[in-house]
This record gives sequence, C-alpha cells and structure tokens, in this order.
Amino acid sequence: MKWYQLEVEDVEKKLHVTANRGLSVKQVEKRRKQYGENVLEAQKKMSKWLIFIKQFQDFMVLVLLAATLIAGLLGEYIDAIAIMVIVIVNGCIGFFQEQKAEKSLDKLKELSAPMAYVLRDKKWERIPSKHVVVGDIVRISSGDRIPADIRIIRSDSLETEESALTGESLPVSKHAQAIHRAKLDAQDQVNMGFMGTLVTRGTGIGIVVGTGMQTVMGQIASLMANTKKVMTPLERKLAELGKFLIVIALLLTALVVVLGVIQGQPAYTMFLAGVSLAVAAIPEGLPAIVTVALSLGVQRMIRKKAIVRKLSAVETLGCASVICSDKTGTMTENKMTVKEVLLHGKQLYVTGDGYDLQGDFFYNDEKIKNSSPHLSTMLLYGLLCNQASLAKKKGKYTIDGNPTDGALVIAARKIGLSEEDKQAYNIIKEFPFDSDRKRMSVIVEDKEKRRFLITKGAPEVLLPRSAYVLEEEGKQLLKAQKQVAIEQAINQMAEKALRTLAIAVKPLSNDEDALSSVLEKDLTFIGVYGMMDPPRKEVKKAVQECRNAGIKTVMITGDHAKTARAIALNLELMPEDGNVLEGYQMNNMSQQELEDTIEDVYVFARVTPEHKLRIVHAFQQKGHVVAMTGDGVNDAPAIKASNIGISMGQSGTDVTKEASSLILMDDNFATIKAAIEEGRTIYENIRKFIRYLLASNVGEILVMLFAMLLSLPLPLVPVQILWVNLVTDGLPAMALGMDKAEGDVMKKHPRSIDEGVFARGLGYKIISRGIVIGAVTLIGFIIAYQNDPTHLTYAQTIAFTTLVMAQLIHVFDCRSERSIFARNPFENMYLVLAVLSSLVLLLVVIYWTPLQPIFHTVSLNLRDWALILALSALPTVIFGFTKK
Repeated sequence: MKWYQLEVEDVEKKLHVTANRGLSVKQVEKRRKQYGENVLEAQKKMSKWLIFIKQFQDFMVLVLLAATLIAGLLGEYIDAIAIMVIVIVNGCIGFFQEQKAEKSLDKLKELSAPMAYVLRDKKWERIPSKHVVVGDIVRISSGDRIPADIRIIRSDSLETEESALTGESLPVSKHAQAIHRAKLDAQDQVNMGFMGTLVTRGTGIGIVVGTGMQTVMGQIASLMANTKKVMTPLERKLAELGKFLIVIALLLTALVVVLGVIQGQPAYTMFLAGVSLAVAAIPEGLPAIVTVALSLGVQRMIRKKAIVRKLSAVETLGCASVICSDKTGTMTENKMTVKEVLLHGKQLYVTGDGYDLQGDFFYNDEKIKNSSPHLSTMLLYGLLCNQASLAKKKGKYTIDGNPTDGALVIAARKIGLSEEDKQAYNIIKEFPFDSDRKRMSVIVEDKEKRRFLITKGAPEVLLPRSAYVLEEEGKQLLKAQKQVAIEQAINQMAEKALRTLAIAVKPLSNDEDALSSVLEKDLTFIGVYGMMDPPRKEVKKAVQECRNAGIKTVMITGDHAKTARAIALNLELMPEDGNVLEGYQMNNMSQQELEDTIEDVYVFARVTPEHKLRIVHAFQQKGHVVAMTGDGVNDAPAIKASNIGISMGQSGTDVTKEASSLILMDDNFATIKAAIEEGRTIYENIRKFIRYLLASNVGEILVMLFAMLLSLPLPLVPVQILWVNLVTDGLPAMALGMDKAEGDVMKKHPRSIDEGVFARGLGYKIISRGIVIGAVTLIGFIIAYQNDPTHLTYAQTIAFTTLVMAQLIHVFDCRSERSIFARNPFENMYLVLAVLSSLVLLLVVIYWTPLQPIFHTVSLNLRDWALILALSALPTVIFGFTKK
C-alpha cells in the first residue's frame, strides 16, 4: 500500500479507525492476532555448543587433530599436547568471533522505541512498543523514537533524524498532506514516520500502517538475515594451502613407507619415518602464526584509529579494488559551514571550515573589516533567528541544535559576535520553521523597545515577500531588475552545491498583529548565506594515494546529486565528465544493466538500502573486492554483503558496527587508506612466513626422503622435528609478522582476488630453498655418520643443528622479494631477538645434559660448529645473488 499517496481520511477508512477515538480493545486484540507483535524477527540461533563444535570442522583443523592422535599413539605426548593447545586456542578465537558476528538484529531491536503513546477508546495510554498494532493512533514528540511506520496526520514543526535509515544528512521536516507521486523512496516520503527513527523537533500524530517486519526497518532486517557471509581471500587461500599440504604429506608418507619396506626395513621403523614426514609436512604453527600476525596488525591499526573486529579484515582490505564510501562525516566533516555570503549584490567569501571560530570574510581577495555595518547586521540577524547554541566539549567546539542554525552561529562568531550580543535582544515570539512555509521568523525587541521581525528561509520564498532590499547606501525598493540579479547570483551559488538560505527583516509597531501570515510580507531582503558540509582536508590526498594504488573510490550518499558531484570534484574523486547515478535511475535498471555501467560511475546519490546492496553485488560481479563504509542502519546489509564492511565509530549505529569488520574511530576516509596500506603489509608478511615455514619443512621432508632413497638411517627423530616446527619455526615466523613494508606498498595495484598463495614466484622460492636446505642438512649427516657409523646420535645432532642454523639464516632472506642483501637485517629487531632466542634454545637442548636423551643430542665441539655454519650458510650464499 502506498500510504503516502492517500489523504488522511482515506487512511482512516482503510484501517477502520478515527483519529479522535483510536482503536477499541476488541480491534487491538484482533489485529495483534492478525499481524503479531511489533518486533523484528531474528533467525533461529545455533546453540553455543554447536557453534563451538563448528570451529573444529575446518579441513586444516581436522588434519591437526589427526596429527595429535598419531603423536599420542607414538608416545610423543609433548607433540600431542602442543598441537591440541593450538587447535583449542584457534577454536576459542573462532567461537568468540562468531558469537559477536550475528548480533546485528539484536541491536536493531534496541533501536525500537521501548514505549509508545497510543490513543485507544478516546484515552491516551503509554504502552510497550511491541504492543502497538496496525491502525493505532500514535503521538510523538522531540526525543521520541518512532515505534512503528506511521502515516503522519498532524505535524507541528515536526522533524525527524533519518540519517541512520535513509542516509539523509539533515533532519527531515514532516507534513500531513498526501503526496500524489508514484515510486517514492523512503527519504522522499515526508508525510511518513519510520520505525526506529528519532524525532528531533516538534510534535506529531500518526496512524500506524506497518509493524514489525512489515516496516522499512523490518525490510532491512530481512536483507541482513538473507545476506550470505563472504569468505575472505586469505581464508580461501589458507584452506587451499591446507588441502595441498595434506595431500603432499600423505603422498610422501606413503612413498617413504613403500620404499623402506621394499628395501627390507622393519615395518615399525618405516611407520615411524612416515609419521615423522607427516609431522614435518604439516606446519602445525601456521594457523596460530597467521592469527598472531593479524593480531599484531590489529594493534598497529588501533594506533592508526581503526578497530578491527575480524582478524582477516585487515588482509582483505589490502586487496580491495573498490571503496564504496559514505559522504557525510567520512569524506566531509559533517559540520555545515557558511562558505559564501551574498550581500547588497556582492559575493563575499568566508574562510575557515567546520566549527573552527577562526575565519574571515573577503571580497575580491580583500579582507572585510569587522566594522562593516551591513555584514555585522546580517550575521546578527542570523544569530537572533536561531535555535542552535555553541558548546565546548573536551577543548573542541560543538553545536547543539540544527546544523544549519549552527553554521549561522559560527559565521557570526567569526565577525566577533557572541552570545552576549544575542542576549541584548528580547525574543518576543517565534514562528518555527516547517516544510510548508519553508521559513522561520522571530519577533525581536531591542533595548529601546523597538520591535522588528527577522525571517530566514528559502530564497525563492523570501524574495517574492520582499518589497525592499538592503543596499550599501541603505534600504531601497526591490525593483524587478535587481530581483533578477539576486536570483542569478543565488543560482550560481546553487551550481556550486551550496545550500542557500536567505534572511530578511521588517520593522514592527508594538501593537501590530502577531500572526506570521500577516507579518511575513513587505520584507527588506538582506542577503543570502551559501553553506556546505566541507570536505575533510586529508581526504583528497588519501583518494589520490588510493588511485595510485589501483583502487577506485566511489561515493554513495543519500544527499542530492549536485551536492555529491561538487564534493566529488573538490576531492578529485571523479573527472569533470564523470558519471553520477541517482537512486530513481537505478530503479529503472536491471541488475545486468547496472553491472554494465557501474565501472564508469563515481557517485551514487539519493540511494536506498536496496540500492547499496545492488551496488556492492554489481562491483563483486565485475570481479572487484569491495570495501563498503557506512554509519546507519541503512548501511548494514551492504556492509555485511561486502568483502569488508567498515563502520563509523563516532556516528555509526551499533547495528552497523556489529555488521562490519572494521570500525573507524575518527570516521575518516584517510584512515581507510591507512588500513589498506597496513593490510597490504600484513599480507606480504604472511607470505614471508609461509615462505619461511614451508621452505624449512620442505628441507625437513627432503632430508628424510633422501635418506630413505640412500638407505641411510633416519637423520632426524620425531621429537627433533617437533622442536624445529614449534620453536625454531615459530618465533622467527612471528617476528616476520612485525616486518615493515618493502618498497612503496601504495604504488602497487591490488593483487587479484584469484591470486594463489604461491603466486609471484613464491612456490619456486619455497621449493628451491627447501631443496638446498635439505641437501646441506643431509650432507652434514652423511659426513658425521661416515666418520663414526656407531654413533648415530652424534650424526643426528649434526643434522639437527645444521637444519636449525640453515633456517635461522634463511629467515633473513625471506624479508625481501629480491635478495637478503636488499634489506638491513637490523631494521626488524624483533626478528633479531627471535633468532637469538631460538639459538639459545638450540644450545640448551644440545648442551644441557638432562635434555640430551629426550632430544637425542650430544655436545658438539668447535670443529663441528665450523662444519655446521659453513653448510647452513650455503643456501643463503647461493640465492643471495639471484633475483629468483
């Protein structure tokens, strides 16, 4: 039903209710049974126990559990305990993240008004909002949240804050008249009130036309409930890596066992060798180290004013190719500011942005002195015909009241006017602004008891009501030629996307009729304010850096197209001939048509929640990784559907924050750029320690495999392999996660979403380094074994120590895509300390007598160390002079 199209009487007839009586008790009970309670329905929730069990269904986790079982059966209890701890820790992390991830609908419920005033059987009652039914007569006033979707039947200066629902940046004035237009989106239905929105001014009465899931907010809840979670690139690649590793481990295990049995080795010995290879092939610490690396990135992001709710979000943002950004508050300051003033035919320009009191007025690059009487008069009138006030909180100025009124207060302060100047006048009567009159007036009395009327409003309303105009020489008749000139100047301001507000005055006698309809004529036209929400200073540079990084920035806003285009051009977000697509145009486009044109669009204006969801899906269908920002309930479905959702920490609703992966503490687009840079760095660091871990493990596998092929004893025992995996691999790999970016990370294009973990030569580096590490380890074992075949433990100690030292030297090679010599090793002191720590632990298991029988080691002399260091440095020397 298009309720906004119907007259009030028709709404009453269709819902069988009268505005002066309300519903009867019988009607209420019948409708509650018909429509249900006025609540948003949540999806059936999975039990906490099932959510916890679900964390252990991942393929990689199942592999780790199998390794735990095998290690326990072989009596390697240290191995089993270590793996189990890693599995449980990762399971708990996933459990707590999933618990938080689906709270969006609960937060939506909290936005619903807990109580409501309804008229039933001619009596006003205060009832829980969930008991409101279709047809109820509801009374709302400033500060109330509207309990359901209502058709407004009476409005007394009623304004509602709908930015959380529609994206409109300013309060919306409401009226009760029918709107005879088809296909109006929610933000244009100004005779409707919507569930969960806030009344900021005035009072009103409405008839409930929709409750629960039948409201606009209910439709958004449905969108959220039916939106599928998108798996991040990192999650996909690690899943692929896990499957790859298990296949390799099983093949190598089978190969070693078969070879050993064919050569006549005992079956138990070969089974032990096979298990050792399986343990070596699977880097048990990889999931934990990925988590640690992402956690370290999260800590760095907090210092950059971004809070990451999901660990993989930072990495995902690093491969984003499109940022769909909200305008108000993200690219702009969300502080309406007077930028121009039209006064006696002259265009004055105002400096200073936002709520900064520092600023000046200029005409033709010449500063206007504070003594300019007409300018001071105009600004004083703007201060008097005003309901906003200036407040100082935590050392910064803020505005209490309407943003437009706030802009006039700040402009007056820039010329030196203050609250004391306003208090010198007595406000006799006020005629509030409403959408029908499009103006506000006050009757003011000065110290000499002289009265005059000040009126501010839309220029097209005030000009026809003006008989005079204020010129430099004083009050003059407003002639047709002068009126045309003023209208042309106003049009020029509008073309710059400035919001225009005219102000006029009229002297009054003390006994004059105090009706606005009588007083608001024969005015003296003073001038026009040109206002805009200024762009953030740092955003232009951030947009440019994103462009250099191959990332397209798209503005999505509920504001008008002209305003959005002007801001986009100011920020150099779009070229002069760039396309702007409005919501009503999208209504007439199929999803395929949207996908065909979306690459050429830079700004989406006057959009609805459904539009935002379509935009995200269209970009994703074109192969983009989409980052979506937002602050209101209306943004939550698109945020959830995007590859990475970004919410505003200051202005964002709880619903949006819960649906998002990243929260901007300062609501600033530049912080998104910082997050992208951090995300790219983290992903490269993840590649570094994957390279390090797998090259090390390849070396371990090949040592065992080559020994079997050469009919040699096992060069490494399972407990040594475990020690290498959990200690030598773990600490340096974590330290690699702290590495700084190599080169200019923001001058590279985003990697493809289909890029494999082993892309860009990583697979070659892992195999080639692993082969050489395995070869030098085996050479050390053979030399020691041939010198003393009766002392197998000594040979195994040489092999074990050579493997560890080769890995500890190789970790510095992993810091660069090019060569170990391309970077200063002391840039990352965490890595230096990690290597030293691993070295100390190595010396402990070699030289501390109680640990020698556990780890199958013996003490080594200086000659042994000379051999070990020469062999372990060989891989780095070989590859240090190559670029591959």
